[in-house]
Amino acid sequence: MRIGILGMGGMSDALGTQWRRAGHEVLAGGRSAGGLREAAEFGTDAVLPAVPYAAVIEVVAGLEPALRERSEMGVPPAEGLGKVLIDCTNPVGPGFGLLTAGGPAAAERIAAAAPAAHVVKAFNLCHVDVWRMTPPVFDGRPPAVPLCGDDEGALSVVRRLVRDLGCEPLNAGGLDRAGLVEATAALLIVLWVGEGADAQAIAPPLVFAGDRA
Repeated sequence: MRIGILGMGGMSDALGTQWRRAGHEVLAGGRSAGGLREAAEFGTDAVLPAVPYAAVIEVVAGLEPALRERSEMGVPPAEGLGKVLIDCTNPVGPGFGLLTAGGPAAAERIAAAAPAAHVVKAFNLCHVDVWRMTPPVFDGRPPAVPLCGDDEGALSVVRRLVRDLGCEPLNAGGLDRAGLVEATAALLIVLWVGEGADAQAIAPPLVFAGDRA
């Protein structure tokens, strides 16, 4: 697949490197408006905005024309002509507060900024270093990656990209449930970073739950 990545930071490097290893063509751009547009146009199968939440709406809105045409290769979206747009942002601000509280989720705002695109929420629950692991395995198990989206074709594309990282895609519902995934990320961040807690212990695998009454 041809994947365009908007941004040159940690998530861009980690995910882009892994997808290249899996055989995909990847172009990242972000040092100029021209570089961002080139990456958006290159991503005929998927585009990943890997920029901070504070900038992502403006970036996506400015590239809206380049996000309208779907791929002629790979798995196209099932409906419409828009590209697959993968949202990995976390709208978490100072004090670990959720910047979107009381309003639409970040993924929904991104979808509104690029109405022709098919947005899928993914890759926002793990630290960037997890995506650098080849493959990421914890206690002998790969991470599950929740996906929220409304278009089955777009979800199929992102499921493949998740599996190419050695992870398992998990259906988390439509885009209207992306806010739940984002709120989960905010909680995990405050526990990990703010409290130094073992957030993984909150939801241990059922195999450790023992007999249930």
